[in-house]
Amino acid sequence: LMLQVARCTKIINPNTDDAKYMINVKQIAKFVVGLGDKVSPTDIEEGMRVGVDRNKYQIQIPLPPKIDPSVTMMTVEEKPDVTYNDVGGCKEQIEKMREVVELPMLHPEKFVKLGIDPPKGVLCYGPPGTGKTLLARAVANRTDACFIRVIGSELVQKYVGEGARMVRELFQMARSKKACIIFFDEVDAIGGARFDDGAGGDNEVQRTMLEIVNQLDGFDARGNIKVLMATNRPDTLDPALLRPGRLDRKVEFGLPDLEGRTQIFKIHTRTMNCERDIRFELLARLCPNATGADIRSVCTEAGMYAIRARRKTVTEKDFLDSVNKVIKGYQKFSATPKYMVYN
Repeated sequence: LMLQVARCTKIINPNTDDAKYMINVKQIAKFVVGLGDKVSPTDIEEGMRVGVDRNKYQIQIPLPPKIDPSVTMMTVEEKPDVTYNDVGGCKEQIEKMREVVELPMLHPEKFVKLGIDPPKGVLCYGPPGTGKTLLARAVANRTDACFIRVIGSELVQKYVGEGARMVRELFQMARSKKACIIFFDEVDAIGGARFDDGAGGDNEVQRTMLEIVNQLDGFDARGNIKVLMATNRPDTLDPALLRPGRLDRKVEFGLPDLEGRTQIFKIHTRTMNCERDIRFELLARLCPNATGADIRSVCTEAGMYAIRARRKTVTEKDFLDSVNKVIKGYQKFSATPKYMVYN
């Protein structure tokens, strides 16, 4: 059975027995056709893509809307294995994220009773390595919603209008799911404030951002789509993107405090073979201003010390040496004047 893709443009005499369907094949030929035996009239709507057979030209099957494969690739199929317990040192942030993302999905009736619209979007910002992307992964793990992850620079395309079209198809795909979370990581790649650089190279990026702004609350309803965004540079983002109603919540991820750092140490050493009574709080005291990523690197380095000494377990001394090496080394690196020129 050879099928051809056509688009149903108009239904003549709808809801009657002699309903006919006007279809366009490849934008050139137009036919008025009937339905095949297997299709019920309720399946076909105006504007749908349909499959017609070549000899009888009857509609044989309704087809889903066309979505670019590069967009379909962005959905996260299997759940990430990060849970909220793996995110240390940001209790408040987790609470705020859960209010916005989980509550409306799990208990929508609470919002209906009060008569308010649930908040729709969250912007996570803070220095690198404080757990913004990690928390988004944990959110994806907790909700049954379909999770789509977009990296800002993926939306910067070669041809004019491609980026905006990808955004449109992304939201179109998200609307077809019953609940969906879209996570834009490194959003400063496309969300930068608009200014004229004279060369016109940035116009395309701005169009992509305006398409996102329009999808966030333009003419069409958002549906059950939550939008999370993460960035290291909130000051460069465009104010149109940040206004309430598009991104209602701004959650700051700061450097973890003492308790948070202790917790992060414990999380990263869970899987390591350590001696029994390592004083993690002492270690946390020794690295002030460290981010979660720094602490992870300390733990790895401590493991390296144990490997060098050919031991099977990691001792407290390994951790102390490693703190000295990583944290002090990093401070030395960032304080050397000749490196400072580049920043």
